[in-house]
Amino acid sequence: MFGILTRYVFLFQVCLLSAAAPAAAGSEKAEHPLDPVIRIVSRSLSRIEKIPAYEALFTKKELVGDQMISQQMRMKFRRRPFSVYLYFLGDNEGREVIYVEGRNNGMMLAHETGLAGLVGTLQLAPTDAMVMAENRHPITEIGIENMLIAVLGQLKEATRYEESEVRYYKNARVGSMTCNVIEISHPRPRAQFPMKMTRLFIDKKTKLAVRLQQFGFPARQGDDPPLVEDYRFTEIRTDVRLTDRDFDPANPAYNF
Repeated sequence: MFGILTRYVFLFQVCLLSAAAPAAAGSEKAEHPLDPVIRIVSRSLSRIEKIPAYEALFTKKELVGDQMISQQMRMKFRRRPFSVYLYFLGDNEGREVIYVEGRNNGMMLAHETGLAGLVGTLQLAPTDAMVMAENRHPITEIGIENMLIAVLGQLKEATRYEESEVRYYKNARVGSMTCNVIEISHPRPRAQFPMKMTRLFIDKKTKLAVRLQQFGFPARQGDDPPLVEDYRFTEIRTDVRLTDRDFDPANPAYNF
C-alpha cells in the first residue's frame, strides 16, 4: 500500500534531533516535534468522544508471541456503558463475543461455531489466557477511542526525550476513505521507545482515526521494521442508536 502512497507523498515537516536523552530544561523550551502531533491526535480523540455509538468493520493484525494473528469482525460499539459486540468473519466465521462493562460479573461472553460451539456460551475474563493467546490487548481496550488514548500516552512519554522524526502524508486510502497520515519514527532502538515507527491514518472527511500501524525495531540494522500491530476501522456508521438489546446474548439475531 505504501508503494502507492509514496506517489502522493506531501512532506510537511521532518524533525530529527540528534540524541535520545531527556529534553533539557530551559525558560524558553522549543516546541517538541511531537507537540503538533499530540494536538492533532487530541482533536481526533475529542471527535470520537462525542459519538455515543458506532458500527464498523474491524480488521486487525497483531504479533502475539511469535505468531501474526489476522482477524476481521463486524463490531458494534457503545461508549456508555462500555459495550462491545463482535461477529467474526473469515477463518472464525460465526464466532460471537459480547462484553458490557459492569455486567455478567465482569466477564465477556463468547461462543464458537461447529464442534467447538457444542460447549455453549463461555464466560471468560477479558485477560483469560485463552483470550490473550489471540490478542495483544483485552477487549476492554478495543475501539477507536482507546486506540487514540494509547497513542497519546505513547507520544507524551516520547516528548520527554529528544529523538523523534515526524512526517506527514496526504491522500492515503483506507477502504473508501481518503486520509492524512502521521508517521512517527525513531532512528535507533532506545529503551524509552517501544516502537520503531507508528503510522496513524485520519479520515479527511470525518476527522476520525481509522487506522493505526505500529512497527518494532528490526533485529538487524538495515532490515525493515517488523509489523507489530495494524488496526483498521472501515464501513464506519455513526448514525446508529444502539441499545441494551444489541449487547444482549438473548437477542434472537445472535446465536448464543
